[in-house]
Amino acid sequence: MMEVGNWEDEKDKENEEDKGVISLPMSTLLPYSRYNYGLHYSGYRSMTVSVKTKVVEILSPEELRRTVNRLASQIVEKTRDLSQLVLIGVYTRGVPLAQLLARQIETLEGISIAMGALDITFYRDDLDQIGLRTPAKTDIPFDLTGKTVVLVDDVIYKGRTVRAALNAVNEYGRPEVIRLAVLVDRGHRELPIHPDFVGKHLPTAKEEIVKVHLHNWDGRDAVELIED
Repeated sequence: MMEVGNWEDEKDKENEEDKGVISLPMSTLLPYSRYNYGLHYSGYRSMTVSVKTKVVEILSPEELRRTVNRLASQIVEKTRDLSQLVLIGVYTRGVPLAQLLARQIETLEGISIAMGALDITFYRDDLDQIGLRTPAKTDIPFDLTGKTVVLVDDVIYKGRTVRAALNAVNEYGRPEVIRLAVLVDRGHRELPIHPDFVGKHLPTAKEEIVKVHLHNWDGRDAVELIED
């Protein structure tokens, strides 16, 4: 079982083997710290994880590559004018995913796609629950008015990240249309939000974690389900 909230300094790891747990460095656990999962960190710390935790591969590197290519093709098919298309990646892994999609669309259509990166920290409605974190830098260096905007995120869960992203995007103009592309839809929505482009529908239990690795961010490609 993942013991959420049981964070330890590196120096306080005595008798962990006897307790049936292991401590992993934050460089390993950083992918778990999606806002939707409520796992956050500060500084150089480790997290206690049960050795009974099961990791199930959902998408292999080749399957992930094909999924990204399919998403790119779907976006092209639904976009009337690619010159007006803008991909906005939502931090964290929505940004490298948007880069992959833009690269594939350019390969398919021979046109460079405008890109941006969006941090939604101050637009969230659950800041009191997720704790303090340092916001990333939003980078949208153009007016979105009249554009076809595709918000890109790796995993959609309750829908609150997307709601915040929609509010944030409005600060940069009035797009003609806003669509949503996600690599994984794990269900359990709390808001009436549905993605337009989905790479993988994945039924999950609420206590499970969906972990996405992207080579241009993590050094390898995979989608994994972390089970207790």
